[in-house]
Amino acid sequence: MNPVKHLVHGGEFLVEEILPEAIFTPEDRTDEHHMMANTARQFISREIHPNNERIEGGDFPFVAEKMKQAGELGLLAHSIPEQYGGLGLDKISKGIVGEALGNASGYSVAHSNHTCIATLPITYFGTKEQKEKYLPKLASGEYIGAYCLTEPEAGSDALAAKMTAKLNDEETHYVLNGTKIYITNASFSDTFIVYAKVDGDKFTAFIVEKDFHGLSIGPEEEKMGIKGSSTCSVLLEDCQVPVENLLGQVGKGHLIALNVLNLGRFNLGFATMGAAKYSLQLALEHVVERKQFGRPISEFPLSQEKIAEMAAKIYAAESLLYRTAGHIESALGEHEDSEDFAAVAKAMNEHALESAICKVVGSETLNDVVDESLQLHGGAGFIKGYPVEQAYRDSRINRIFEGTNEINRLLIPGVFFKKVAKGEVDAPTLIEKAEQSIRDQRYMKEGELHELKSAVAMFKDLYIVTSGLAYQKYGESMKHEQETLKRLADVAISIYATESVVLRTLKNGNDKLGEWKKKLAFTYKEIAVQQMQATVLTLVSTLMKGKERQKMLQSLSVLFTPFYGEDSIKRNREIADVLIQEKKYVS
Repeated sequence: MNPVKHLVHGGEFLVEEILPEAIFTPEDRTDEHHMMANTARQFISREIHPNNERIEGGDFPFVAEKMKQAGELGLLAHSIPEQYGGLGLDKISKGIVGEALGNASGYSVAHSNHTCIATLPITYFGTKEQKEKYLPKLASGEYIGAYCLTEPEAGSDALAAKMTAKLNDEETHYVLNGTKIYITNASFSDTFIVYAKVDGDKFTAFIVEKDFHGLSIGPEEEKMGIKGSSTCSVLLEDCQVPVENLLGQVGKGHLIALNVLNLGRFNLGFATMGAAKYSLQLALEHVVERKQFGRPISEFPLSQEKIAEMAAKIYAAESLLYRTAGHIESALGEHEDSEDFAAVAKAMNEHALESAICKVVGSETLNDVVDESLQLHGGAGFIKGYPVEQAYRDSRINRIFEGTNEINRLLIPGVFFKKVAKGEVDAPTLIEKAEQSIRDQRYMKEGELHELKSAVAMFKDLYIVTSGLAYQKYGESMKHEQETLKRLADVAISIYATESVVLRTLKNGNDKLGEWKKKLAFTYKEIAVQQMQATVLTLVSTLMKGKERQKMLQSLSVLFTPFYGEDSIKRNREIADVLIQEKKYVS
């Protein structure tokens, strides 16, 4: 595939108009992409779903066996360069495999953890010798990997780790001491990416093998969901790690830990989207079969409204995830065998904001969809044996994985404020222009999908104005105002999601499903407008005072009115009719 040219920098969407040709969409997938998706889906349907009970029962040797089988099919190798036994595919392929695995419960977690945060640190930050030694085995499934960051006193604050590493007198080994907790794949992994502080203060990454003296695995955790994935503590007691297994540079482990997590968040977004599509399918299959008051519950308008909104949210998640895949590929695609670790870290960090949005939107879309799917199942959804019961339990962890959604939200506004502080953004001019647009209330653009494009333009002005108000009120103490930062993040998320929907629909609005995409786009726009109005009104109420506050609140009420559609009920019923007939998500 020829990736999208890197026309868009991280966070640029907040202040600039983005053109449709600058983004990647699902419709841009190549034959190779479709082949990879089919391989992954067939593997899941043939090898994982029929064995769900065994996997859910915690047969982890069987899970490891299935991962090795996936390795034989190339499903562990997509992100590893060809010269090290991988397929050397793009980040779109990585996302596609993640999506296909999304309905595979605990197995999906084990597989994705291995291919992403347990392998990519070596791929991007390993020496040539480390890559030659480990990557071919990780690509084939001969080795399974784990990622060890969390500690009893270091979760979201990863750099607060207490694990220590000290070079021995012979300078042949680092001696590691400490405990890592909640480690996925721990019971059957061969390699562990472990973070420790050299001499107690230099945060550093190491590649640790399961047979290294001093490493032991704790008992399995009893989890609410994803029971098919192994989760244990990893204990290191005077663990002897050869100096050649130091990963990256001493004291530079944060560049690996935090930047690899960006890709983990991006990948988690795809997995949760796949799970959301599966949850919608479960709902559609049930509402067609289940009858109440003498007719299928699929015929009831409230059921149809739920179905239409579930599909619209998935359409938005799908649009922004593939868009981000294109952005990340264009930034990172040429760095897989680079020895310039600083350049690699910078490329990984380019779209940190968008990756955080992928994680938040993907996990919360799944949360909404699986919750409504269970609701449409009624009492049956609460009974074991119905797949939606397991899907509901499994979904909950995703708002905690890869940094909680709260932490990810706090990261999002920081990108804008950093650009302002560095002078990369002319904030006074932007704010003045945005305030003028809001006063004039001239948002009705011309051309195709003008209502949707106008909504995005309004959203961006509201972000700029509320960010300016927040900085004016709090200044340098802004980082402590978490309630405000959270709401500014919600505005940024709505911008990115809605703009992704609009750009995708504009780019593909004339294909055979063009009119269908437009219906989904308009339904999502109305969801976003409702969320945006509530969020912005809260921000303005908090950040302004007196007559100016009252004047702005009145102006905003008028500003949002044109963006509520006249035909939303009719449109949503039409969307539901198609989905009920197909019994699956359609885009």
